[in-house]
Amino acid sequence: MTAFKAILFDLDDTLLHNPMSTFLPAYFQALLEHVVPLVDAERFLQVMMEAIAQMDANDGRRRMTNAEVFAAHFFPALGHAPEELIPVFERFYAESFPRLRSLTRPVPEARPLMEWVFGLGVPVVIATNPVFPLTAIEQRLDWANIPTTEFDYALVTVYDNMHATKFHPAYYREVASFLGLPPEECLMVGNEWEMDITSATRAGMSAYWITAPDTPLPSAVPGPGALLGRGSLADFWEYLR
Repeated sequence: MTAFKAILFDLDDTLLHNPMSTFLPAYFQALLEHVVPLVDAERFLQVMMEAIAQMDANDGRRRMTNAEVFAAHFFPALGHAPEELIPVFERFYAESFPRLRSLTRPVPEARPLMEWVFGLGVPVVIATNPVFPLTAIEQRLDWANIPTTEFDYALVTVYDNMHATKFHPAYYREVASFLGLPPEECLMVGNEWEMDITSATRAGMSAYWITAPDTPLPSAVPGPGALLGRGSLADFWEYLR
């Protein structure tokens, strides 16, 4: 444990049971209820998907935040000014997004593990893919029973404070730079093979894969970081001990 000076945790299906196959359709349906009076639903979803793809492709070389990448495509393609739609998004996150909580479940080990890690004095990063605004992450952390009001995270990555997404090693290098640490001194914990394991180890971090212990490796770990293990969040906690 002393080899790692910071731990990064993915959020969805790592610290919070939240299958995207259920959550995202409900998310977009709820969002459409707010925007349809202004925008055609089919066109809105098409442009939204295009803008999200633009964010996912953001590898840090343009030095634009993910929010800037999103806005550069979304608002011109949709033909609406940010000033017209941003208040709609704000109302959605305040009024409708909280109702999506019913689709999620806390991971029982998340809170005691977080308390234990904070007790060690190790900086903790919430390293969720930064394609959402802060409120969407803070609400989900509250659903996971590890809210920002009770845990002083060193960093929560969101779409307007990061210049790459988790599909790219640049994301992990930026987190490490924010912490003032080399990637080799950081440990990433997450369930998504490509975003949480492959990208992190390519950046030089070690990683722990949250999955069934007998899950076959999809591919070789590219390195130079190492895959330290695989299992549930409880298994990871035992590994740390």
